[in-house]
Amino acid sequence: MVSPEVLRRYPIFAGLEANHLNTLAVLTDEVVYETDETVFEVGRPADRLFVLVDGCVELHYIVADEINPELRKEFFISEINPGEFFGISVLFEPHVYEGTVRARCPSRVLRIDGRKLREICELDLKVYAVMLRELGKALLSRLQDTRVQLVAARG
Repeated sequence: MVSPEVLRRYPIFAGLEANHLNTLAVLTDEVVYETDETVFEVGRPADRLFVLVDGCVELHYIVADEINPELRKEFFISEINPGEFFGISVLFEPHVYEGTVRARCPSRVLRIDGRKLREICELDLKVYAVMLRELGKALLSRLQDTRVQLVAARG
């Protein structure tokens, strides 16, 4: 568990009331990932939402051949900055991570239990609406990062 005041610092929780922050704080712990440690991998069940406190993590997209999954290629999409969140598949069906996130340096993150977070969102639509607004902003930003990567690859 972390302090609700810790959660209040991050944009994804902006707009939530004290009772919401108290509830989410119980679901949240703080962990450290070492350099090159994988936070989560593409295709795994999305069971946590993460907020980067400090350090540096990178989002990668992995393309694998359908017939021979051993044939795979990894593409760097973007760096996630302190204060940003990742693992957003936790709130979208089928609740499977769509990318791989790896620590590029020692990184401290907040980790929120995904199943319980979904339960809270189902019971309290304000929590869901506030988080979806921030998730939408993040998705559009990451889409733009991907577009830049595609343009650079073609140029």
